[in-house]
Amino acid sequence: MEEQVENAISIASDVTSDQNIKAQAFEFLHRLPSDPQGWEICLSLFMREPRASEITRHTSLEVISNAIQRGVLQSQSLVTLRDNLMAYMAESKADSTSIRNKLAQAFMYLYISSYSVEWPSFFHDLLGTSDHPGLSQEESSLRIRFYLQVLKQIHDEIGDIFVLRTPEETKRANELKDLVRERDIETITHTWQSILTQWKGRDHKVIDQCLDVIQRWVAWTDVSLIATDTLRNLLLELVNPSLSLSQTIEAAEMRESAIECLTQILNKKMPPSAKLELIKYLRVQEALSQLVRSPGLSELRATSNYDTDLAEHVARLANNVVCDIVGGMDYSSGRYPTNPEAIDQLKSFLPFVLRFFSDDYDEICSTVIPCLTELLALARRVAKIPNNRFSIESSAMLPPILDAIVEKMKYDETSSWGNEDAQTDEAEFQELRKRLHVLQQAVYSVNERLVMDKISNIVLTTFDSFQSQNGDVDWRTLDLALYEMYSFGELGLKNGGLYTKNKPASPAAELFVGMMSRLLESNIAFACPHPAVQLQYMEVCVRYYQFFEANAQFISGALENFVRLVHVNHVKVRTRSWYLFMRFVKNLRHHIGNFAEVAIGFLDDLLPIKAEISDGSSEDGDVSSEGNQQPPSTKFDSQLYLYEAIGCICSARTVPAESQVLYITTLISPLFSDLEIHLEPAKAGEERAVLQIHHLIMALGTLARGFSDWTPANTSSTSQPPTREVSEGFVQTSEAILVALEALNSSPQIREAARFAFSRLMGVLGSRILPQLPRWIDGLLSQTSNKDEMALFMRLLDQVVHGFKLEIYDVLNALLTPFLQRVFSGMADPACGTDDEIQLAELKREFLSFLLVVLNNQLGAVLVSEANQSAFGGVISTIEQLAKDINDLPTAKLAFTVLIRMVNTWGGPDVRTETPRPKLAGFDRFMIERFSPICWALPAQPAFDPNDAQCKQALGEAAALQKLIYWKTGKEYLGWLRDNELRGMGMDETRMAKHLEVLRHSTLTTFKEYFQKLVQESKR
Repeated sequence: MEEQVENAISIASDVTSDQNIKAQAFEFLHRLPSDPQGWEICLSLFMREPRASEITRHTSLEVISNAIQRGVLQSQSLVTLRDNLMAYMAESKADSTSIRNKLAQAFMYLYISSYSVEWPSFFHDLLGTSDHPGLSQEESSLRIRFYLQVLKQIHDEIGDIFVLRTPEETKRANELKDLVRERDIETITHTWQSILTQWKGRDHKVIDQCLDVIQRWVAWTDVSLIATDTLRNLLLELVNPSLSLSQTIEAAEMRESAIECLTQILNKKMPPSAKLELIKYLRVQEALSQLVRSPGLSELRATSNYDTDLAEHVARLANNVVCDIVGGMDYSSGRYPTNPEAIDQLKSFLPFVLRFFSDDYDEICSTVIPCLTELLALARRVAKIPNNRFSIESSAMLPPILDAIVEKMKYDETSSWGNEDAQTDEAEFQELRKRLHVLQQAVYSVNERLVMDKISNIVLTTFDSFQSQNGDVDWRTLDLALYEMYSFGELGLKNGGLYTKNKPASPAAELFVGMMSRLLESNIAFACPHPAVQLQYMEVCVRYYQFFEANAQFISGALENFVRLVHVNHVKVRTRSWYLFMRFVKNLRHHIGNFAEVAIGFLDDLLPIKAEISDGSSEDGDVSSEGNQQPPSTKFDSQLYLYEAIGCICSARTVPAESQVLYITTLISPLFSDLEIHLEPAKAGEERAVLQIHHLIMALGTLARGFSDWTPANTSSTSQPPTREVSEGFVQTSEAILVALEALNSSPQIREAARFAFSRLMGVLGSRILPQLPRWIDGLLSQTSNKDEMALFMRLLDQVVHGFKLEIYDVLNALLTPFLQRVFSGMADPACGTDDEIQLAELKREFLSFLLVVLNNQLGAVLVSEANQSAFGGVISTIEQLAKDINDLPTAKLAFTVLIRMVNTWGGPDVRTETPRPKLAGFDRFMIERFSPICWALPAQPAFDPNDAQCKQALGEAAALQKLIYWKTGKEYLGWLRDNELRGMGMDETRMAKHLEVLRHSTLTTFKEYFQKLVQESKR
């Protein structure tokens, strides 16, 4: 059998083995741990002399461990295995690291299975293997490390809180930990002290491993057994083995292990008073002081040899200590922190926190943000408590914290903004800035005046320096001032705006208004060429446009700066500035009408459109190292913002209508000419010509949106429809786009652009677009249009119907039948793949939504008009099918909603006991015979689960439909229901009578509940 097992291991581990044979070998080895004799065979293979191959011995130990874990070994077998493995350990064996680790795992499982009964002396016996006389230092070291490795694996199995365990495993782990505490924990902790003492200076690997075990076991061990004088003195010695620059790698590793061990000991859960005593006893402040003064963190801080790993470990220690101190201050039940010792300790540790918070490396800074967050949260809670010592002391802590926050928000000297290689660093820094901003806001919530004075001083001092030094100020300083100004402005907006009755709304708003005035009086936007500063300037102006509404004298200067900045060639500035320019003029469109003609002249060079075929290499957003190139699609998308911006400028209320028409002509004429030039090549299939026409149509649509953001259904007084002259000016635009669409409607790109333009032209054309609607539908729904395009267009049509309501009746009446035929054809096409199924489901929902929009806007008559009667049967049949679709319950629910709306539209008044009076002749019988059976068809399907949430929703709509049919038809429905539906379903007289009674006399809510219970009972 041994030979068979050995052969199986050999075959399974041989990459050249036949795959079928290898599969058989794996299957054999997989079953081996469950074989009662399997572990014995593998034990023999492992201990055999001469030794088997490494892989054979490793696999044998794996089988033994699995057998123990599965409970295959009984009590006597566990004893036998223990004796054999201990005999093996008693001999001097030179095993590889992988074998020692696997052997440690086997001992760990032996501990799990036998410590409680068969092997209570487990720890004593295992440690005894290292006490044999005659062992060399190397052999003794290996055995001590093996003992520690077993302890580590025991913790990982029973003490690691991050391991998911079953209730049975958790119970077993807790019982084993209790047994260790009862029997051996004092001995084990004593051995740690002895190991650290004996092996200090002899073998750093033993020290590292022992400290690692201590930091793991401390979570479930009495801390008084660990935090002894011996351990404390050793940890203090290890964290500062020497102050010389010539430290060995081993010393550095032991120091980091000691710091981590100290950190985990302090993480031990205990009462706050005990934690303060522990911090004091372990002399943590002394350890931190030594570490901060060590060469790696002091003399080398500004060099490339700065020990960042050490800094991160020490920062984590400082962070955890401060978190413990703050968290331990008792402010529950109306009591607030008054413990003098805790406050004194907090004051002593804060300088260490600020030291690492101000570190040049953002990862180290981030390490101590949690404790500052907790400290500021506590300070905010007690800030209003009079005569509270912590509140008084924290007021002295806030200024250095705020100073550190502000300084950390500044780009460091090594930053290279905008370079391709620095993109990741830039993103990380911006993320850090967000976290720092949260801290700054927390300081503000404690002491508003402190933050207001600090930020205003930074901003105004920077502007003064810029003026006095003729612009010779580092861009990082300017960027910080503008960033802080942007952030500070949010405080000014807290009361709903910067101004109340033409005066600053708050002290913060007043300060911010002063900053804005100084900013705009300076020439920072143009005098400082750095792109980061230019972008920050624009961001501030756009975010706080309310300032310009109250201070119109600054608008012209800001506009001049924006016009200059949109011409900057740096890719990041160009892409963002075009968008920000659009936002700025859109917010202030009614204040800048006199700028229209000038804007057209200044922006004329940026408006020409030139489509570029991407080679695919830059579509992921890469840019050149020079920073002056960007993907063609990104450039064009940004260019559209310019068209919207110039549309906003030219359509300001102060611009006369005839001037607006002139500007429209000036702007669209070049686009029309370009469209005409490229139309024929596009018809011939030239790719760039098609893309050019796509871009031109998008530009025309965007220009229209700039001229008017009004929509036909908008009744808001803040958004007015364009003048008649302006609307007529855009009729030609719509006609030009339609000509291109009709010529190229086989191109998905052109249809996409036309759909985009159509939705935006509605705002400037109003009802003038209605006569063109049939052409739009023919163009946008070509024979090659997919389901997704149909769904998108139906959303557009929803907007048209909702916006124009009865105005659209004649147009809709003429085009509805052919339009629905295309939709029915699209829904009838079988779905091929997941994407197609998603598009089909979306098309079905959009079809139902379209019907709801038609019915809700008093256009229901168009569905049953003479022109569309032939399509009405298809509409009802489709709704019936969708209402029964068990695989798409949201759509089924929506289908019932449409049926309910139809009943309300054409069913007439509620009659109940009277004769039905439907608005549509014969609709009373139609409701009864066609709609009522649908209510039972969906829940009758085998897959329908009445307990499912979506099924319940659909069932509720079905119940509502029944109730509504009864209200509209009264006794006629009750008779039909009894004789044709309920009886046909096999209901007896009693149940039928009950159903009809509940239907007649209950409320809608009660009937829904009854109907759901009825279906649930029928499914049992």
